Amino acid sequence: MKKLFANPAAAIKENSGRFYRWEYFWLVLIVLAALILHFAVITNPSTPILDEQYYIQDAGDIVNNHETTRIEHPPLAKLIITAGIKIFGDNPWGWRVLPIIFSTATLIFFYLLCRRLNMSRAASSIAVFLLAFENLTFLMGGLAMLDVYYVTFMMAAFLLYAWNKYISAGIATGLSALSKLSGAFGGLAIVIDWIYSYKHARNKRILLTVVVAVIAFIGLMVLLDFVIVRKPTDFLNPVKRIIDMLGLTGGLTYSYANNPLASRPWEWLYSFKSIPVNYVPHYTAAISYSIWVLIVPVFAYLIYRAVKRDEAGLLGLSWFIAAYLIWIPAVLVTQRVTYIYYFYPAVGAICLGLGIALEQLLDTFKNRPSGKLKWLALSAVIAVLAAHVISFILLTPVFA
Repeated sequence: MKKLFANPAAAIKENSGRFYRWEYFWLVLIVLAALILHFAVITNPSTPILDEQYYIQDAGDIVNNHETTRIEHPPLAKLIITAGIKIFGDNPWGWRVLPIIFSTATLIFFYLLCRRLNMSRAASSIAVFLLAFENLTFLMGGLAMLDVYYVTFMMAAFLLYAWNKYISAGIATGLSALSKLSGAFGGLAIVIDWIYSYKHARNKRILLTVVVAVIAFIGLMVLLDFVIVRKPTDFLNPVKRIIDMLGLTGGLTYSYANNPLASRPWEWLYSFKSIPVNYVPHYTAAISYSIWVLIVPVFAYLIYRAVKRDEAGLLGLSWFIAAYLIWIPAVLVTQRVTYIYYFYPAVGAICLGLGIALEQLLDTFKNRPSGKLKWLALSAVIAVLAAHVISFILLTPVFA
């Protein structure tokens, strides 16, 4: 104690240095910043945007009439939206508080996943920074739509799988699909990773993930649908329910519903797509410029890391294939209508790969004594991070 009071400046410096070296220092700062920015615009606009209008209206039908008009979707995310409105009111807070909480949990799961995949603290922190302040991720993470919930459960499934908790990973995958059918793609990512992974390949317990995911999806779907309708009905027949959902979602083809805002998934790689939302503040459903221009290079880099048997590279590649590339043959075969925000679940895979790449450039800067390559590496890192911040400022409603 005497030493502390004898030199308080030194004590403050020591404690601040210790906090800076804390494993979760950067994660806490990023999460706090993301929360502040989300809550800064939670009431702007005060009316529903994008597909919020459909799910908020559906929440009213669930509460007042014990029915759902959005029968093409499973029940979990719709019930979470309903719970938010019941707790916080039928207003922007009721619509958007829970999405913000879930999107924040996604960032935490993502950091833990990166670390579990043997990514350094620097690479993991960079990846989380990129994901937290990517425009499409930020936008979808604060809206009363289904996507944020299935992405959170999908990220939880990846983390549990990386922790070798295969049963829990199956439950999380089932919850992801229960939020939106696209959540099943997370299970596909796990299967792809398992097939090619030297770490998991000999562990047949991975089959539990698939089996438990199916059981959780079907069993909880019946239970949660009953929570909505509150009476025996054909709606609770799981086989009929699944067939109806697949039929309704698959029926949204370009010939049937040729929405001018729709775009095909391969177009997202070479043409910047956006869905402008004319509200004040201005919203734009679009991938951040800084991420969009690097999708193909990072995809190639993930392939390289996977071939080198890098655990993070393989899962990132499997994730990107299941969350994005799967849409290309699906649309070619079925002509299913797609929108740019369908890329939202795949953004994390690009941020993961880019985090590794930028950390490698930082290592080049630190380890080379001198030369142009040393400063070129640092310049590239600064350019990418600066472009990411500028993209966020230009696209996000926070600064509109």
